[in-house]
Amino acid sequence: MRSFGAFIARSLIWIVFKTIARIQITGMENVPTSGGYVVASNHVGRLDAPLVYFLLDRTDITLLVAEKYQKVAFFRWAVRQLDSVFIDRFNPDIHALRIALTRLKSGGVLVLAPEGTRSKSGQLNEARSGTSYLATKIGAPIVPVGLTGTEDSVVVSRLKHFRRLDLTINIGKPFTLPRLPVGEREAALERYTEEIMCRIAVLLPDDHHGFYHGHPRLRELQGESG
Repeated sequence: MRSFGAFIARSLIWIVFKTIARIQITGMENVPTSGGYVVASNHVGRLDAPLVYFLLDRTDITLLVAEKYQKVAFFRWAVRQLDSVFIDRFNPDIHALRIALTRLKSGGVLVLAPEGTRSKSGQLNEARSGTSYLATKIGAPIVPVGLTGTEDSVVVSRLKHFRRLDLTINIGKPFTLPRLPVGEREAALERYTEEIMCRIAVLLPDDHHGFYHGHPRLRELQGESG
């Protein structure tokens, strides 16, 4: 059951986005209507995280939030109300990962940015293997999402001139990754991470592909999508 605090937090998010942005969403039919899954998206701005709560009307969303935001009272309140989890990005945070895995196994939604931090250029950076590890640990479906228009520099510039944001959310079809094979875990994690990132990249404009520009798997996916 959604708490009153969560209702207030989500209402604030909804009002803010309705006020400051025009949001175009494609592929909403690809979002599972029930059960646990992982949302994997690119990360280009501070608005990416709250956008999840605008998009998905579920009470069991787990967002992993950078530990630096614990220092800000408002973010501490919001993370607590929304039942998200602070995570140490620079050290193995076993406690946070256990919570995320437990909730995912229980049928919740886990939201991750494989790159681990915001891309200042707006282009995809090389991703870390954490998302592929968590997804294969449970065997959960992964829903790739490509975001544009939330870049911090764009947001600041537009709002400073009282112009609404134009946000685009492209949602791809869910897919699953095989279990990690015994004996070549690192190599498999690298392949799986590239698979996730290429599936995100195909949902973005060409000039956002960054590190994955020209990747053979990306070209294959582009061919499949026409």
